[in-house]
Amino acid sequence: MTPEAQFILFGLNGLVWGLIIALIALGLSLVFGLIEIINIAHGDLFMLGAVLAWYMIQWTGNFWVALAAAPLAVGLLGMLIERGVLRPIEHKPIITILATFGLSLIFQQSVLATFGGAPQRIEEPIGGLIPLVGTFYPVYRVFVAGCALVALAGLWLLLYKTRYGMWMRAVRQDREMAVALGIASDQVYMLTFGLGAALAALGGVLAAPVTSLEFQMGLDVLPTAFIVVIIGGLGSLQGTLVAAVLLGVLEGLANVFVTPTTARIFSLLFMAVVLLVRPQGIFGKRP
Repeated sequence: MTPEAQFILFGLNGLVWGLIIALIALGLSLVFGLIEIINIAHGDLFMLGAVLAWYMIQWTGNFWVALAAAPLAVGLLGMLIERGVLRPIEHKPIITILATFGLSLIFQQSVLATFGGAPQRIEEPIGGLIPLVGTFYPVYRVFVAGCALVALAGLWLLLYKTRYGMWMRAVRQDREMAVALGIASDQVYMLTFGLGAALAALGGVLAAPVTSLEFQMGLDVLPTAFIVVIIGGLGSLQGTLVAAVLLGVLEGLANVFVTPTTARIFSLLFMAVVLLVRPQGIFGKRP
């Protein structure tokens, strides 16, 4: 493989992974921007999406059923978490962090007890390779990028072209006024947390055929998701998307020259530089 082909290959891999991280980080940003809850268990919702997809494929033999059903199931679980666990303590930041950390441990140990500790794999549902500048690129990864873009476009339409999106933005801007106008803020909170969980699970299902599945896989993506949210600006959806793509491509290209661990150090340095220049993040608002 020529150096140019290797450079393009790693850059595309970084772009695809950046779009997956965007799905995860946007769910995290949605929840923080609206409910102001730092969800430590968010990476485990990504893991649950991948593991549920594995089980559904074992039962049905159909990846597409898993792609549709696993995010829905995790989204429903997210609504139950918001309703039953977080709502009574939503105005107590330290307690919500402890509660979501406890949920993270529960999810991990439950999956370990049922799924086991040995890594598993899911076969790519779409085979084939695309010729690319002296090398070949898997068709499935192109599908992942397209699917992520469609999901992100759907999220934008939901937020800015639907009544629910208007309610969500109104509650985020001024909850008391929104309630006075008849918007059910508790319902908006529950649906938003479920939407964030479903986005994380969708990222897990899409990532499952290109990575190994195990009960702690959420721990690997959670720091990256937090870095993306911080760089983009807390609560800024467009900032989260831009930061995820930039970070994914940066780490992908860095992997050409250094180890993945060193590439992650570059990401942390990039975050430090951004926060030195703009403490509120790329698209965050000044306090």
